[in-house]
Amino acid sequence: MPRISYQLYCSRNFPPLADTLHMLADTGYTEVEGYGGLFDDMDALHAGLDASGLRMTSAHVGLDMVEDDTVATLAKIKALGCAKVFVPYVMPDARPTDAAGWAAFGARLAAAGKPFRDAGLTFGWHNHDFELVATDTGARPLDLIAAASEDLMLELDLGWVHRAGHDPVEWIKTYAGRVSAVHVKDIARPGECTDEDGWADVGQGIMDWAAIHAALLAAGVDHYVVEHDNPSDHLRFARRSLAAIKDF
Repeated sequence: MPRISYQLYCSRNFPPLADTLHMLADTGYTEVEGYGGLFDDMDALHAGLDASGLRMTSAHVGLDMVEDDTVATLAKIKALGCAKVFVPYVMPDARPTDAAGWAAFGARLAAAGKPFRDAGLTFGWHNHDFELVATDTGARPLDLIAAASEDLMLELDLGWVHRAGHDPVEWIKTYAGRVSAVHVKDIARPGECTDEDGWADVGQGIMDWAAIHAALLAAGVDHYVVEHDNPSDHLRFARRSLAAIKDF
C-alpha cells in the first residue's frame, strides 16, 4: 500500500487551516503536503499539525523562496519534518521560450536545490502541462529539466500529464527511479464538473488508475499525494479520493 498524502492547496478556499487538518485526520489521512503560503504563519501551521496528529512529509516551495531566502526556508522545512521539497511552478512571463532556456533553467534549479540536498532532503520539480509541450528542437522542457542533474527528482502530476495529451504510464516508465512522489489527480468526463475546472475526485473521472497504479508499483513509487485544483467540497473530495486509492 502506498503512502497517501493530501496537498493542502486543495483546501485553500476552505479556512481555517485547523479545521481542514482535523477533517483530514478524521477522514483517515496521516500525511499532508504543504505549500508556500502556509509558511507565512508557522505558529498556526505547527499548532494545527500537532493538534490533528498529521505529519507534513513534503512541501511545495516557490523558486523565489528557495533561491532568495534559502536559510530561512530550509529552517522552516526542517522544523516541520518535511523530507521532500518540490518547486511547483514558474509564471508564464518567466518561462524559457526555447530548449536552451529550459536546459539553463534545469541547471538553475539543480543549483538552487543543493543546500536542500546537502541537508539530506529530496529536492525536485513538480510539473503542469506546459513542461510537456515540445520546444524549438522538439525536446520537452520536463526532459531538459531532468537532464540537468540526476539529483533532481520529480513529482509527476499525473492529471496534468494527461491534460497535456500524454500517457501517464509512459512518463512513469521513462522516469522510473527519478519519481519521488506523484500527484494523484483525476479528470472529469466531458461536460462534467465544469464548476471545478474539469477536475474530478480521484476514481470518479477518466484516468485509468489500474494501469497507472501498476506502473507506479513497478517503478517503485510509493508516495501518492491526492490533489484537486478546485474542489467545490473538499470534504467530499478528500473522502472519495482516499477510498478510491485504497481500492486501487
